[in-house]
Amino acid sequence: MNTKEIKLSDFDSTAVFGPNNVHLKNLQLHFPNLKIIARGEIIGLTGDEFEMGLFEEKLNEMIRIVNKFGTLNNAQVDAILRGEFSSPISIQEDTKLQSADIILYGTNGKIIRAKTPNQLKMVNALEKNDVLFAIGPAGTGKTYTAVALAVKALKAKEIKRIILARPAVEAGENLGFLPGDLKEKIDPYLRPLYDALDDMIPADKLKSYIETRVIEIAPMAFMRGRTLDNAYVILDEAQNATDLQLKMFLTRMGPSAKFIITGDLTQIDLPKQSLSGLLKAVQILKNIKGIEFAYLNFEDVVRHKLVKDIIKAYEGKPKDNNENNS
Repeated sequence: MNTKEIKLSDFDSTAVFGPNNVHLKNLQLHFPNLKIIARGEIIGLTGDEFEMGLFEEKLNEMIRIVNKFGTLNNAQVDAILRGEFSSPISIQEDTKLQSADIILYGTNGKIIRAKTPNQLKMVNALEKNDVLFAIGPAGTGKTYTAVALAVKALKAKEIKRIILARPAVEAGENLGFLPGDLKEKIDPYLRPLYDALDDMIPADKLKSYIETRVIEIAPMAFMRGRTLDNAYVILDEAQNATDLQLKMFLTRMGPSAKFIITGDLTQIDLPKQSLSGLLKAVQILKNIKGIEFAYLNFEDVVRHKLVKDIIKAYEGKPKDNNENNS
């Protein structure tokens, strides 16, 4: 008897095996002469070498579907086992996947796509450039699209890690007075990044990625002195970074990294005497080859329909009389 081990560490084994291991059970029924033992992310096989090869082919096809679509259903497994997954239905799914606005398939098969022309500009700009500035008001999908692009690259093994950073400006980069340990202090500032990741990576896999630092989420002050390479590095809320902070961040870039900087120039929370580093970056970096700027506006808002009207009202509101008298 021959034996073999197959490791699924790069994939979501729960999605591959199915709820209550239903997909694994279908495999076992299809290969009754093989002894199949699954322990965590390891599958052990005992039996005929030819049958083990067929088993691995079917399993690899299941993994391919999970990797593309983020999920696997019973009908797809049955088609794979019958050798019919090249049917018109699967071809339509592959064509759908390659649609220009789809970035990736997230948790439970959720379609993550560029929903507006300017979000699609972000996608296209990053394919041709290594640094992308995405600038626009709240709700325009800047952060969400940036995280989706990073997760897509990680799943495709184009990079080894994702690094997500934000300025903790509300606490003046001095978090000592807040209650709790360091993680508890900084998590409120980083919550939007976690929310985006939750949509794109299954909870168990996300936890593993964070524990092994495949995905790192930290205040931008933690970037000082480092070289960030083989990674997608995202700086969110960059309007709240000072000129020196943003220069420090940008100069962390390694030779095989891509940087995405997002910000809203209408929501600068820095002290009045501090100039936003994002404002200066727009002025001095706009003509450098390899750096691209994507501008989003109220037409790109993907939150509640009232958010567009709110942004328009604030952009067009007259100055307060008290401001004119001060």
